[in-house]
Amino acid sequence: SAGIMVSASHNPFEDNGIKFFSAEGAKLPDAVEREIEAALDQPLVTRASALLGKAERLHDAEGRYIEFCKGTFAKHRTLRGLKLVVDCAQGACHRLGPRVFQELGAEVVAIGVSPDGMNINDACGATNPATLAEAVVEHGADFGIAFDGDGDRLAMADHDGRLFDGDQLLYAIVKHRHEIGRLRGGVAGTLMTNFALERRLGELGIDFARAKVGDRYVLELLHEKGWECGGENSGHLLFLDCHSTGDAIISALQVLEALVAAGQTLGDFTRELSLLPQVLVNVRQARGADAMSGARVRDAVSIAEASLAGRGRVLLRPSGTEPVIRVMVEGEDAANVRSLADSIAAAVREHGQAVAD
Repeated sequence: SAGIMVSASHNPFEDNGIKFFSAEGAKLPDAVEREIEAALDQPLVTRASALLGKAERLHDAEGRYIEFCKGTFAKHRTLRGLKLVVDCAQGACHRLGPRVFQELGAEVVAIGVSPDGMNINDACGATNPATLAEAVVEHGADFGIAFDGDGDRLAMADHDGRLFDGDQLLYAIVKHRHEIGRLRGGVAGTLMTNFALERRLGELGIDFARAKVGDRYVLELLHEKGWECGGENSGHLLFLDCHSTGDAIISALQVLEALVAAGQTLGDFTRELSLLPQVLVNVRQARGADAMSGARVRDAVSIAEASLAGRGRVLLRPSGTEPVIRVMVEGEDAANVRSLADSIAAAVREHGQAVAD
């Protein structure tokens, strides 16, 4: 009927929470989540103990899942000869992540595989990929793969430690599928997707559309369009011919399949995609805070947009998982983008303090 996951997702363990999945294996719509949250405020009603269901352990779940993941990798391909660093973020993938790649033939150096209940995402994983980059260089690996705590975000590193985000990894997969005639429809991104990806897909004649930030909205857009591939620059990637939801192990296999087929590094395979400088600043705010209600914030945004002169973007949005406002600025000049992002963030911070006072 449903699935329930207890996880800190990509956050510190203090932000541990609950994630629900429908019977179709997808995250619940916003309206259903709001119903559940409203019910939590109502008096607790329980059934008699004799009428409750029973728990059963699925003893072969691990083996089933490993085979499911491996089944998404081209059967005529292998990972033999590749050395991979796999960072499991002290989270959900710590037992099975390395095994999937080992069973496909890779030599695996596993890190972030000793969870203690408090070290999830702590200086490791897809949200802290510098650890992965260092390990790849240290071990002389061909590629590095990093998951987040609940195993739906992916970051990767090339042999030289260069890091690649979700936009670049999505491009690698889409490029490969386009080349072999396997791409069905267009590609779905979000408001945060780097404009360079949209521009490059256009050059290839591939349709692109943006959803609100959040993989559930990417999924909704894919269903609406009848497409299969989409994702976020944070590393949430979706391939509906492989799975009903985001799975970083499967996403990594799709990237590796493209690279093995091409016989190239990540850098070489994605060299046509030159991302625009993009700066993201998180500003702590009370949940539900409306940053744009502040006059100084609106002024800072107007100044930034005038400076970018149509060759960049400004986006302010509340996080869906943390009490922060995310300030994103994208443009052609890295120094200018950083300066503008810092100015807007300062205005948002000042507005939040004024509201709190």
